[in-house]
Amino acid sequence: MSGPDAGSYFGADPGLRPAGEGAYVALDALDVVEFVPGLEFRPLVGERMMVNFAHYAPNTEAPSHTHAEEQVTFVIDGEFEFDLDGDVRTMRRGMAVHVPPGVPHGARTLESTCFEVDVFAPPRKVLVEALRARFGDAAAPH
Repeated sequence: MSGPDAGSYFGADPGLRPAGEGAYVALDALDVVEFVPGLEFRPLVGERMMVNFAHYAPNTEAPSHTHAEEQVTFVIDGEFEFDLDGDVRTMRRGMAVHVPPGVPHGARTLESTCFEVDVFAPPRKVLVEALRARFGDAAAPH
């Protein structure tokens, strides 16, 4: 059985022009936004997507909410309970969840911490606005 053609994935489109400059970023250097005590967001904002590095302290809750952006969340370390429109599961390292636009969801830690990553497309509007309000226009996009 043969796999897909590597050139189709790793090829270069000669008509494509860079949309900006790439940048290396230290996670600790990213601006911190905290909407609720114990939940730190460190967003890295691009033009059409956002990667948000989130750290939950023990006994911290992100209340159920909805938004227009599509989201994928995956756990890097620790665990938390994730509520996907009433389907509550304990997520641990190596687990991910897809949240389509408009689907209610929330999360909470119990006794443990959780380090997780959220990917939003397009960038989560309220988080970009919070960055700009706190740190100015230079804060987003990176």
